[in-house]
Amino acid sequence: MKHRWVGALLLMFVLFAGIYSPVKADGIIIPESSPCPGGDCPLPMQQLAIRYHHVTVTIEDQIATTHIDQVFVNPNEWTVEGTYIFPLPQDAAVSHFTLWVDGEPVEGKVLDRDQARQTYEAIVREMRDPALLEYMDRGAVQARIFPIPPQGERRIELEYQQVLTAENGLVRYSYPLNTEKFSAELLESVKVSVEVHSSTPVRAVYSPSHTIDVSRQSEMAFTASYEATNVRPDTDFALYYSLGESQAFHLFSYRDPQDPTDPDGFFLLLLAPQPGGTAQQVSKDVLLVLDRSGSMEGEKFQQAQAALRYILQHLNPGDRFYLETFSSNVAAYANGLRPAEEAGQAIAWANQLGAAGSTDINRALLDAASVADAERPTYLIFLTDGLPTEGVTAPDAIIANFQQAAPNHLRLFAFGVGYDVDTFLLDSLTQEHHGLSTYVRPGEALDEILSSFYERISTPVLTDVSIDFGDLAVYDVYPQPLPDLFAGSQVVVVGRYRRGGAAALTVSGQANGEWQEFYYPDQLFTPDSREATDALDNLPRLWATRKIGYLLNQ
Repeated sequence: MKHRWVGALLLMFVLFAGIYSPVKADGIIIPESSPCPGGDCPLPMQQLAIRYHHVTVTIEDQIATTHIDQVFVNPNEWTVEGTYIFPLPQDAAVSHFTLWVDGEPVEGKVLDRDQARQTYEAIVREMRDPALLEYMDRGAVQARIFPIPPQGERRIELEYQQVLTAENGLVRYSYPLNTEKFSAELLESVKVSVEVHSSTPVRAVYSPSHTIDVSRQSEMAFTASYEATNVRPDTDFALYYSLGESQAFHLFSYRDPQDPTDPDGFFLLLLAPQPGGTAQQVSKDVLLVLDRSGSMEGEKFQQAQAALRYILQHLNPGDRFYLETFSSNVAAYANGLRPAEEAGQAIAWANQLGAAGSTDINRALLDAASVADAERPTYLIFLTDGLPTEGVTAPDAIIANFQQAAPNHLRLFAFGVGYDVDTFLLDSLTQEHHGLSTYVRPGEALDEILSSFYERISTPVLTDVSIDFGDLAVYDVYPQPLPDLFAGSQVVVVGRYRRGGAAALTVSGQANGEWQEFYYPDQLFTPDSREATDALDNLPRLWATRKIGYLLNQ
């Protein structure tokens, strides 16, 4: 049936909940370390080569569908077992995976890990060759492929959907090309083509990473393309385009009333504050918690100090702040929350700090939570480059302790620096407290990333947000609860509805202690989408992915 995959995705949640495995590569095939019997290969094994890498992207009103076509070549003199790994963007949903064998497509299968391993071992014994598609961690797909004969090749096609959001009217799309630098040979052909259709005028189009050709079909549609031959890419592809009108409220819906298994509809709502509207800037409390353990010494700590200076210098007049650093112990600039006017003294205090000692994450978080004011929006910005090594070190215990200590309105945003951070701990903390985890790789500019993040959240305009759908019957709406609304940003809301029709929606929340309401009449939740575009046909899959994320969090 049309939505049979929804059940498969939800089943996949049951099978994979609790699995954690770090992603070590993206968009490459990793050969086994000992492919020869007994591990005695006649020559050193070479990394697989990539013949071509073609990417076709269609963006319909910020719903992006990415189709990948890659051919891998085995340059070795023996058959090699390969594992294909590709990282999915947050909340992306895989819709298609195919391995081509001798010109014939073999569909990937979604199996639980034990079943996949048993089937795979049977395939190896029988020397057959399908692709087994697994989810590795929450944000990557892993395909196990066997055999890749000497000088032979394997073609892989992968397709996924994601929702792009606009920040201050600017939409960003990115695609991971970086690890093609691991190819044993130059790629004969690399192509990235992005076709955009927007319901509002598109102004500027720009790629900071690659030289692109832009072809405009109209003020609301364009194609941006990059093409190169005999290259080894080492930079991820990024594309930005600005929208001429920042929409406060944009609704997409899809329903197949003839589906006997699931006739209910799916909707996606892009919600943004109204520029220049009645909502006012909300005074907030910012809790800054910085790791100054020994591993932070050097450039990392200097960049972290620069980021702290930026945040403190850009507090709004009605804001308050709390600043603490931690290693084996915790040191705070002052006891309790301080007014924005004291930012200069706090900067001077932070400038004289150095990095040394171990990492007591539990105590640092508890001390910060203890100063939170239950009457004001509170944002905790937590930065670390390591694992908990002092005091309470068990991730589950740290999560439980902070859950008990932190007020419900506190939003936690974590920044993990380098490769040694506990991603399970940071992801769990931010998901429990309506925030976000950001991971900064070695060589990336930490101060730029952190200051850019703060720029986005510096001006909340509505907190404790809720949506009244009027007489429309809706259910399974995510995220739960809704996040705060910030000036220039968008919030993505997905959910289900019954029969559809026109509805009047009201978005409400708190702004500086006052109740604010925004009214959106005549919003159409379509009763029948059987003639809809492919982008709308993907709404059920995008909803299911969000629900899986919510259930995993629970």
